[in-house]
Amino acid sequence: MTDRIYPSAKPAGANPPASTNGATNPAFPATKAQLYGASRPQYRPQPKPQRYRRSCCCSCILWTIILLIALVFLAAIAGAIFWVLYRPQRPSFSVTTLRISQFNVTRSKDGSSSRLNSKLDLAVSTRNPNKKIVFGYDPITVSASSNGVGIGSGTVPAFVHERKNTTLMKASVTSAGTELDSSSASSLSADLKKKSGLPLEIEMDTKVQVKIGSLKAKKVGIRVSCNGIQAAVPKGKGKSAVSDSGSFSNAKCKVDLRIKIWKWTF
Repeated sequence: MTDRIYPSAKPAGANPPASTNGATNPAFPATKAQLYGASRPQYRPQPKPQRYRRSCCCSCILWTIILLIALVFLAAIAGAIFWVLYRPQRPSFSVTTLRISQFNVTRSKDGSSSRLNSKLDLAVSTRNPNKKIVFGYDPITVSASSNGVGIGSGTVPAFVHERKNTTLMKASVTSAGTELDSSSASSLSADLKKKSGLPLEIEMDTKVQVKIGSLKAKKVGIRVSCNGIQAAVPKGKGKSAVSDSGSFSNAKCKVDLRIKIWKWTF
């Protein structure tokens, strides 16, 4: 029986054999830290997903839009039903007569200022064409001007305009010693010499309340503007000049809503 020969132990301090690629071989056997720590990637905390928060915001926006569309749709249906049942129409206005009993532009002795004294009596016809709607008017402020120059103001008392009714409003528009600048005085003096008459604009401002049976809506402001009026001017002192509807057949009156938001009126 032959004896086995074992290699001798590696002498202390001997260098490990070099690898074929020039790098040193790792120590053998490898430790657990070398086996598991070398290949394990570095831990980096990931941000939490925000899908739930985003989906919640999107859902809120979507439901808000759907709610607004539904409200607009319901308002349109209610408006259509109201229109079919009541057929609402705006009241109409027209100037029927206008009498100028006084209209004087006087200059001071030194010519530095001018003053206006005027008195106009006018009648305005208003018609309510609705069968089921009543209008309630607050006191009406009436103002008259000529080419942008104010020539007087007055008021009409409050009244209720019944269904399918025509009402005649009368007002006196006066100006007592109103001071005019040089350009306004020159403009009025030139208009007084026109053969066609004095051009006038009439404006009426008030608030109106709509009544349907026992229901009453909130009061809203309106402005009635009448343009295209050519009024005859009295010749001589103590005389008056009357202009009927035939003298200003081209006059037109329109009604506009006056909506006030804070400091602004539209």
